[in-house]
Parts: sequence; C-alpha cells; structure tokens
Amino acid sequence: MTRPNLALTATLCAGLLWPLTSPATAQEPPPPRPEEFQDSDPVPAAEEDAPAETAAQEEPAPLTKGLAGPFLAARMATVLNDYRAAARYFSQAVASDPNDLYLQDGALVAQISAGDVERATELAGQIAAQGGGTELSELVRRVDLARHGDWTGLVENLEESGVERGGENGNLLDGMMRAWALLGAGNASVALESFEEMANVRDVAPMVHYHLALARAMVGDYEGAHKLLSDRRIGENLLGVIARVQILVQLERRDEALALLNDVQGLETEPQLVDLREKLQTGEPIAFDLVQTPADGIAQLLLTFASALAANPDPEPLSLIHARLAVRLAPELGAARLTVAQLLQSRSQFDLAEQEFEALRRMGEMRPLAELSRIEALSQAERPDEAESAALTLTAAYPELPQAWIALGDLLRQQQKFSQAVPAYDKALSLLADAQPQEKWFAYYARGIALERAGQFKRAEKDLLAAIEIQPEEPSLLNYLGYSWIDRNENLDRGLELIRKAVELSPDDGYILDSLAWAYYRLGRYEEAIDPMEKAVASMSSDPVVNDHLGDIYWKVGRQREAEVQWRRALSFEPTESGEVDPERIRAKLDRGLDTVLKEEEASGETAELPDPKAEANAEPSNGD
Repeated sequence: MTRPNLALTATLCAGLLWPLTSPATAQEPPPPRPEEFQDSDPVPAAEEDAPAETAAQEEPAPLTKGLAGPFLAARMATVLNDYRAAARYFSQAVASDPNDLYLQDGALVAQISAGDVERATELAGQIAAQGGGTELSELVRRVDLARHGDWTGLVENLEESGVERGGENGNLLDGMMRAWALLGAGNASVALESFEEMANVRDVAPMVHYHLALARAMVGDYEGAHKLLSDRRIGENLLGVIARVQILVQLERRDEALALLNDVQGLETEPQLVDLREKLQTGEPIAFDLVQTPADGIAQLLLTFASALAANPDPEPLSLIHARLAVRLAPELGAARLTVAQLLQSRSQFDLAEQEFEALRRMGEMRPLAELSRIEALSQAERPDEAESAALTLTAAYPELPQAWIALGDLLRQQQKFSQAVPAYDKALSLLADAQPQEKWFAYYARGIALERAGQFKRAEKDLLAAIEIQPEEPSLLNYLGYSWIDRNENLDRGLELIRKAVELSPDDGYILDSLAWAYYRLGRYEEAIDPMEKAVASMSSDPVVNDHLGDIYWKVGRQREAEVQWRRALSFEPTESGEVDPERIRAKLDRGLDTVLKEEEASGETAELPDPKAEANAEPSNGD
C-alpha cells in the first residue's frame, strides 16, 4: 500500500514581504513520501558572536592546476545551489584567470550567496582596480561605501556611472540609493526631491513613497512622513507598522498609535509590536529609530528589492544577493535575516539557513514565523531532535499559536510517533475552534493520518471526512481516505470514487496513480490496474513500492516474466525491512511465485487479504498507546 508522506509538512506560508503574522492555514498537505535532499558540505561551527554572513571558509587545495576542473565544479555546485562549494571553486578558477569578468562575477554571486560578503567585497575592489566592473561588482562596492558612511564617495560612484535619477528612464535601485546617499552627504532637499521625482512613475510609487516617508522621518518631518504612510498601499508590512507607530508617537498621537497596534491581527506573535504596545501603555518614551542612518534606509531598499524578486513565480537568484547585502548593511535588521533564511531554505541550503535563524535568536527576535520556518528547515535537513526541541520551545513561548502545535504534530508524525502527535493536533484544533473552516482542514487531515496510523480508524475517518467537507478538491486528502476504505474493505464504491477524483485532479501524481492501481488490485480487477500502475512506474521509475506493485499485477494477469523483472527492479533500489517494501518478501516471490507466497501468508495468519468488514464494524478503537 502506498501511504502519504510522514515527513514534516510546511506549516506556514512564508511570504517574503515581511508579513505581520504567520497565516493560520497555509499548510500544504503531506506529500506521499519524504523527499530526498541534496547533501551539502558540513557547516563549520559559528563563533558565538560572529555574524552569520562572515563565517570564514577554508580554501581547499585546487582541483587541478588549470581552469577547466574548478570551472566545471563551480558550475555543477551552482546548479545544486551549493554556494560554499561554488564559491571555493570559482575562487580557484579566478586564480587561474584573474582577468575574466565572467569568472569574477560567478565568484561574487557564490561568495555573497554563501554569506562571505567580506571576501566578495575584496574581489569587487580588485575588479575595480583592474579597470573593469560588472553590475554586481559595482553594487557590492556601493554597499561597502554605504557601510563605511562614505556618502560623498557613493554619490560620486553613482553619478560617474550615469545615475542621476531612477524611475521610468533610470535604474530605480541606483536612483533610490543615490537619494539616500545625498541625504547622508547633507543634501536633504535634493534627496527628497529625487525621491519625489521617482514616485511619479505610477507602478513604483508605493515603494518610493515608503522610502520617502522613512527619509522624511529621519530628518524630522514627521507630518510629511505620516501623510505618506497613511496611504493603505504603503507600509502594511511589519516594518511599515513599526514606522507608523514610531512616527505617531513623535507627533504626540500615542492614542492613535495604540489603536493602530490593537487593530493588527496576530499582534501577540510579533515581539517588536508587543514591546511597542507595552511602552505605549506605560507611557515610556519611544524614539523614531527604525532608520537611524542612510545605511539603514539602503538596507531596507535592498530588502524591498529582494522581496520583490523572490515573489516572482520563478524566483530570481539576485533575490538572495540583495537580501545578503541588506544584512551586510544592517546586521540587526531581523526582516532581512529572515528573508535570507527563507530563501536559503527554499533552495535546500538548510545548514546555511540555520546560521541565520541562530542569528535571529541571538538578537532576541524569536518571531513565530522565523521559528516555524526554522523548524521546517531543521526537519528537511534530517535533524529531527533539534526540530522537535525547537517546536517544543515555540509551543512553550506561544501556547496559543495553533501553527506551533501543528508543527509539533507534524514532527512527531515524521518520526512515526503517531500517538504522541494526536494531542498536539488536538490542541491546535481547540485553538482553532472559532476559526473559519478553511483554517481547520489541514489540522483535521494531519490528525486523521496520525489517528489512522495509531490504529484509531473510526476517529481518523471522522477527521478525514471533516477535512474533505472543507477541502473537497484536495487530491492527497481524497486519496488517503479512499484508499483507507478500500484497504479495510469498507465503502468500496465511494473509496474508489474518491481515488478516481484524486487522479482527475492530479493526473500526473505517481503516488495517487499507484493508489488507484493498487485499489483495483485489492478488488481483484487486475486488468484495470495495469494502466495506472504502468503510469505510476513511468512517473517514479526508481521507487521500489510501485515497481513491486506492478510486479504483483503482472503476475496476476499471467505476465510472470515481466513480473519478475519488476520485482528485481524493486530490489535494485535497495528497499529496507522497515520501509513499505519487504525485500525478503520480494525474494520469496522471485523464488516461489506470488501465488505460493500468498498461500503461505494465509496459512501463517499473515495474509494481506481484505479484512471482514463486519468484524471491523464491531471492533473498538484502540487508545493508540
């Protein structure tokens, strides 16, 4: 039988535009089996106080004395998103050909992506000294000028490159960076005029107005800043809310600031907003410190672009570059570190992501969104003990957060601790009692899986039906309940109907095709099972389960030689006894044939035949313990 995956499910929808709250029901259903992730080089232990982005990397011995080896290795590492390896090999390639801008740019991308911005800055300086330069190397140099507060130098650098304004006919990033640099150089009026000119381009006006508001607030024009931020299209993210509250306080409108915070959904899960509310309630002074220098403004600018690039259906590689550079300028900007962590996690670089999550914890920013993302990263990096510890810490810190309990339940399911997972889902559903139905379906589904695997099918059935009532078009959910019924010889017609609907909704899902074929097999409809099982094997040719199943089906329709081929293929993928396929059973089928094995199992009481539905109806559900 093909079961849905027991691996951790993503328990949040981590939008990269600094969302205020982690959504209540953005979970994806458990996929059919755990995915395998590409191993990467072990991460060196970071120093307690060392910034994650400057962790040193040891230089390995060159692959070869020439260029080809390091270059090809760098390209392969880049394809695999193994940024540390790519940085090492590109550095070796650059050493072999120090004047090749293509190699230098590749090294910059890899070094920044890996978090070694210090080395990337050195390389960008070398490129400039050679009289060359690329768009990326110049961006790195400009960030370094801003980091050192050389505003005159930054303005000159930009204007030497022809940057006088951004917007319709200019580079928006460079234009806005120039405006912030002008502010730093003491030319406030020209800087504000530059922002206003760029805001004339309608499509980018909200972004520019947000930065213009920050710039006005930094120079003390709180009225102008508040007027800009009053536009609901501007500043609806976490940083924007903080800016509005701090500006209202400077205008002595604390009551409005408190009302603004009280209207924020999920405020209790945002430590920065909770701290602001406490200060407002107790009358403590609140300064405008969100942007204290133009470097802070440029950091937010880079983060804005990183978020926009990451929001594309096919995320741009430069999204991570911009987010890394934002952290370089403002190491304490938690939103930037969280964006870096999420981008690394999306590219299966879990160890690098963990460095950023660790930095967030050291900064005291244990935002639930960050922790939920970290928990998922730890699980996908196959570090279940650390992931479970993090989930327990999160439930202790935020006991009223349903997503924290769902994350804990998912982790316990992943480790096949089904009975222990059920109370976690119980807690989540109790917290979601008054929530909208769409916010509950995944918790019902996940608890249904845990209950079914714990031997409590009647309770599981209720949860799965409740989930289907809310989410009737979810293929994995339909597949799970439909196959469970057929496997137990209950509701056979409806069970097959659910699986067929799942196939219609997801016709290329090999796991669901396997379920349909295996349902036909269990019902003795062997000829009908062939087509969907062959499609399942075509979709998942290296999966031992579907190959074994196809072998059984071939045997039942008299295609014994083909059956033996499929069983041998299943064995070649090295199934284990603890998995869904028993290699010894496959060997027995190869040795004595499926019919003989089934008779032996029936005689020994280990039959895989369908149970008697009447006996099941009279059975009491177990406690799961």
